[in-house]
Amino acid sequence: MAESAPVTHRRILHIALPIVLSNATVPILGAVDTGVVGQLGAAAPIGAVGVGAVILGAIYWVFGFLRMGTTGLVAQARGAGDEAETGAIMMRALMIGASAGFVFVLAQAVLFAGAFALAPASAEVEGLARGYLAIRIWGAPAAISLYAVTGWLIATERTRGVLALQLWMNGLNIGLDLWFVLGLGWGVPGVAAATLLAEWSGLALGLWMCRGAFSGRQWRDWPRIFDRARLKRMMVVNGDIMLRSLTLQAVFMSFLFLGARFGDITLAANQVLLQFLYIMAYALDGFAFAAEALVGAALGARNRAALRRAALLSSQWGAAVALPLALFFWMAGPWLIDAMATAPEVREAGRLYLAWAVFGALTGFPSWMLDGIFIGATRTREMRNAMVLSGLAYLALLVPLLPAFENHGLWLALVLFNAIRALTLGWHYPALEAGAGPG
Repeated sequence: MAESAPVTHRRILHIALPIVLSNATVPILGAVDTGVVGQLGAAAPIGAVGVGAVILGAIYWVFGFLRMGTTGLVAQARGAGDEAETGAIMMRALMIGASAGFVFVLAQAVLFAGAFALAPASAEVEGLARGYLAIRIWGAPAAISLYAVTGWLIATERTRGVLALQLWMNGLNIGLDLWFVLGLGWGVPGVAAATLLAEWSGLALGLWMCRGAFSGRQWRDWPRIFDRARLKRMMVVNGDIMLRSLTLQAVFMSFLFLGARFGDITLAANQVLLQFLYIMAYALDGFAFAAEALVGAALGARNRAALRRAALLSSQWGAAVALPLALFFWMAGPWLIDAMATAPEVREAGRLYLAWAVFGALTGFPSWMLDGIFIGATRTREMRNAMVLSGLAYLALLVPLLPAFENHGLWLALVLFNAIRALTLGWHYPALEAGAGPG
């Protein structure tokens, strides 16, 4: 059984490294989509694909809780040796994903009308984007269900499967992009069709990888699947994670909007520097996911020592990546800013605020690792409360800092937001560990 295996550096790397490699492939697809439609010789197709992808990405992002909740719950069931429950959790998550996806298909007219009302585009771009969205929305059940598949694979420590799934989907998408757009001349609808086929084929491959969840009768053990207590727990966990994620998104959105008050140059510089934080988060995802799987398994097995070791070793690896990466941002930051922005005034502003981005990455990594630990333990109420408290503190800090220090104050508030998140989660950690039983 997985829960009896010792928590070692090798085991953590076995989980983490495929996720790090998988994350590295994410920007490639967007670059290919842009490059392919860029060959059409007009600006509108590029804008249409970009706008359409952002709209669907925002809709699907709300269901990120399905990945995190599935990981924590399955890891704990696996640690407890309850294989039947791992299959039942998968079925519940797939039903949520499929149902939500079909609701989006039915409500597409309202969704797209609202999206373009919030972010209006030119008539040409909007027309092309609507055609793109009308095709891609049919992939919503697959795209959302893939969160459940990914969560199950991470919980069972099969992250090489996550990497293989990502490579398959991105590779197929890129190949079909080239064929549909450049070969067949389908234009923007070709990009949408390529992604649609990649999503459904990815779901099929992912379900095959998760076939252990469907062995025997567990996948159709309806009394267990619809057990009221288990359903309620799953809904509470997912609801807490969703509220936590919405609060986090609101903080970063407000950061961008408030930065716009200081002019286009400052807004552009902030956007460039935020990429450093996103890169750090992507780099640490693998180790946070390792913490999710191993902490969940240890808690399910009621093994406090294994839980503590999983939290400690995964965090040590997180620090081993975060600290050198922050130093790299500090040393190579000016070059990176120049590579991402050509306007001299944006480059100058980026250098002015570079130190804040480095501090933001350093204060962010403890909270990202603690997120993984708390997700694995499904201590989602504490995560939600810590995030809301941190978000309120961020808003309170903005009141004196913005007028006094302008964009420097905005960055300081974000840095302190990350620090407060880490402190509040750290405050709850002893109770989380105690929940695994006697030491």
